[in-house]
Amino acid sequence: MKIISNTITLRSTGGTDIFDITQAVRNEIESTGIREGAVTLFIPGSTAALTTIEYETGVINDLRKAIEKIAPSDIYYEHNERWGDGNGYSHVRAALLGPSLHIPIIRGNMTLGTWQQIVVLDFDNRPRNRKVIVQIVGEK
Repeated sequence: MKIISNTITLRSTGGTDIFDITQAVRNEIESTGIREGAVTLFIPGSTAALTTIEYETGVINDLRKAIEKIAPSDIYYEHNERWGDGNGYSHVRAALLGPSLHIPIIRGNMTLGTWQQIVVLDFDNRPRNRKVIVQIVGEK
C-alpha cells in the first residue's frame, strides 16, 4: 500500500469562483502509478468547498444562481457582527457543500461519470490563495 500527499494551488478573485481541477487531480494520480485505490481531496478553510458537476458554462451559471438563492450574499448574517468581514454567507455556503471528496481509482482512472468534473468553489468575498490537499492511497 502506498500513500502519496500533494497540493494543488489556486488563486481566487473574491467572487464565487468555480475552478475545474479534474485534470490536475488526474495528473497527480498518473504521477504515482497507482492503479487501484482512492484519491481524497480536502480544502482547508471555512469559506471554500469541493464538489462534482458538469463543468459547462450553463450549469456553472445555474449553480451560482442556486447557491445565491440558498445562502444569499445580501442578507443579515450574525457572523458579520462578530468579525465585520462581511463573509458570513461564504461560511454558510461552504458548510452546505463541504470541504472534501473521496473518489475510487480503478485501473488507474478516477471513477467519475462522463460529464462529471471535480470543482473547487471559493465563496470568500476577497481574493484568496487556496490549497487543495490531494492524498492518493492504493497499489500499483
